[in-house]
Amino acid sequence: MNFRRLITVLSVAGMMTIVAGCTNMPKTEEEMENNYAGVLPASEALKPVDAEDVAQRLSGYATVKLTAGISHLSEKEKQILPLLFEAAQLMDDIYWQQSLGNKEAFLSRISDESTRRFAEINYGPWDRLNGNQSFIEGIGEKPLGANFYPTDMTKEEFDTLQNPDKLSLYTLIRRNDDRSLRVVWYHDAYASKIKKAADLLKQAAALAEDAGLKKYLELRAEALLTDKYQESDFAWMDMKTSNIDFVVGPIENYEDALFGTKAAQEAFILIKDVEWSNRLAHFAALLPDLQKGLPVDQKYKNEVPGSDADLNAYDVVFYAGDCNSGSKTIAINLPNDEEVQLKKGSRKLQLKNAMKAKFDKILVPISDMLIDESQRRYIKFDAFFGNTMFHEVAHGLGIKNTLDGKGTVREALKEQYSAIEEAKADILGLYLVTKLYEMGELKEGEVMDNYVTFMAGIFRSVRFGAASAHGKANMLTFAHFSENGAFTHQDNGTYMVNFDKMKLAVESLGGMILTLQGDGNYEKVKELIATKSVVPAQLQSDLDKLRSASIPVDIVFEQGKSELGL
Repeated sequence: MNFRRLITVLSVAGMMTIVAGCTNMPKTEEEMENNYAGVLPASEALKPVDAEDVAQRLSGYATVKLTAGISHLSEKEKQILPLLFEAAQLMDDIYWQQSLGNKEAFLSRISDESTRRFAEINYGPWDRLNGNQSFIEGIGEKPLGANFYPTDMTKEEFDTLQNPDKLSLYTLIRRNDDRSLRVVWYHDAYASKIKKAADLLKQAAALAEDAGLKKYLELRAEALLTDKYQESDFAWMDMKTSNIDFVVGPIENYEDALFGTKAAQEAFILIKDVEWSNRLAHFAALLPDLQKGLPVDQKYKNEVPGSDADLNAYDVVFYAGDCNSGSKTIAINLPNDEEVQLKKGSRKLQLKNAMKAKFDKILVPISDMLIDESQRRYIKFDAFFGNTMFHEVAHGLGIKNTLDGKGTVREALKEQYSAIEEAKADILGLYLVTKLYEMGELKEGEVMDNYVTFMAGIFRSVRFGAASAHGKANMLTFAHFSENGAFTHQDNGTYMVNFDKMKLAVESLGGMILTLQGDGNYEKVKELIATKSVVPAQLQSDLDKLRSASIPVDIVFEQGKSELGL
């Protein structure tokens, strides 16, 4: 073989080696995530357990068009909205991966039209408003850790994983080929979708005329790419004057029922209701004084909530991801970052059009069946709006760090945190309404409106099931009210509020929860929720009447750019 031919042979061999090496190159985290089986077993087809039952459950949702007046928006604000719709849809796509796995692979295997639609509403085969009961054959219980963790991972395995990022809100836990565990950041697992969403936010920022909105969108885009959200949370807190709001990213940790650690992707697109927002502005400044009056020992209320919080009313025009699964959120209290809350407070966004839809289509019909006829006159939208608003205000009150100095309440109470925190917000919200009437700060209506409407609200919310954090909170409150005579169950199946006893029950439950949180008493909270957060037989019988009367359980949306005429 001559020298030139030898060089040629060696060159070809080298190229073949390189090509072979390329085909064996390790896949990216995104490629591995896209190929990940998710939480469902492989199957040729997915069939409903009972098609007729699924169709009946589907009929329990009232359809609502999400729209809002946008004539007051500038031309550039109207140009921003389509970009936000597209980014929000990407969050929805990621949430499917986080909760289940491959959306299309799942839905394409369901031939029954009603079952497929019901699966879309629930983001999977488990009825989120019925204790996560599976409605598809051959599928067992919903994994507590959703698709954030391997379904076969034990808590012992997780405990032995030596990686501090395993506790991050923004990481997945996955298995290596050797069955060991590794930690994967969201921005790596969903890289293409995250980059596209970030680019859309940057485009929206370039169009933004409001300085606060521009800064927030720029920083939120960077946060999506890095999974470092605090700076953008601070910017969102400073965004006071924009007509448009966009809540986006991994935020709430309800989906992770294993450790209560992982945050799920979601998005809201909001148009400010200026008139209603002006009504609410006064209450934000009262937060520090309201904190001082909480019904608990002083040491549990020494933290001073930020007074830079604000209350605003919005029309919501798009829900995506976590907030769109199961029961639909009608108010927002963010950010969740305890450090941001202590320095800046929080923003409390009331979703007025969604709230009004639930009041008209669900709460009023429930009241006509379950509230004593003599007290139905107290069922009012303003009271429903106020109770919801002060629930969100109450999230910012109380204590964020345990008294023993061992960390935050969230860390101490682990997977029990969300349920007890929602119960705190429920009960302290009603406590705040009572005090504000006594202070003369609330002048329209009367406090009895709020108490009776709150009672009817329990019946509305508990129909979502007692498996969720909100459901557990509702039943904990109901049990405490029952034990303390806050209501009377009438022979005709209706309920009557006993005002004086309910007022005392509100104070005692509020004080108990704040104490448990401040002490970081995990075992006691776990026991309390296990024993009290259940639906008693009498209440279940009454709730069954609502189903028989075809009163909607919740709402679903017709939403998108077309609903706004964009």
